[in-house]
Amino acid sequence: MNSFHALLALAALAIAPFGCARAGEPLVGRASVIDGDTIDIGGKRIRLNGVDAPESWQKCGDVDGGTYRCGKEAAFALDRFLAASRPTRCEFIERDRYQRYVSVCFRADGREVNRWLVESGNAVDWKTYSKGAYADAQEAAQSAGVGVWRGSFQLPCEARAERANHEPSC
Repeated sequence: MNSFHALLALAALAIAPFGCARAGEPLVGRASVIDGDTIDIGGKRIRLNGVDAPESWQKCGDVDGGTYRCGKEAAFALDRFLAASRPTRCEFIERDRYQRYVSVCFRADGREVNRWLVESGNAVDWKTYSKGAYADAQEAAQSAGVGVWRGSFQLPCEARAERANHEPSC
C-alpha cells in the first residue's frame, strides 16, 4: 500500500461511524475528554479501565496548605496528553453499568493512556479493576510527589461515596 492509500485508510478510521465494539474490535478516532478517566470517541463514551481520577468537582490539598481543583487538572492534563499524538485507539474490555465502553487506550505513538494517568499522578490505580496492573506506576508517582501525590487528597471512589451519602465501593 502506498503512503497515499495508507493516509486515506487512517482518515477513514478517524471519521468512520462506530458500530458496537466487541472484543478485538478497537474504537479509533479523535478523543474528547469528558473527565480525568472518561473520554468520547465518535459518540461512544469510554471509561478507562483500572484507573480512577479525581472528580471534576473534587479538590485536593497542596503542600503549602492551599487547595486546587485536582479533578479539573486531571482532565486538562489528559486532554493535552491525547492531543500530542492522535488518533486514540481503545481496546474494548466490557460495558459498565452506565453502558460505557470500558477500555485500555493508546495514543497513536503507542503510549498507554491508562498507565500514563497513574504515572503522572492524575489518577490512582483502581486495583479492584486493574488487578494491580498500575501499582508500579502509582508507587513511582507517589515517590516523585506528582499530581495528587504532591499533597493531600481523598480517593475518588471515597469522595463520590461521601457526596452520595453511601459506603465507598473501593
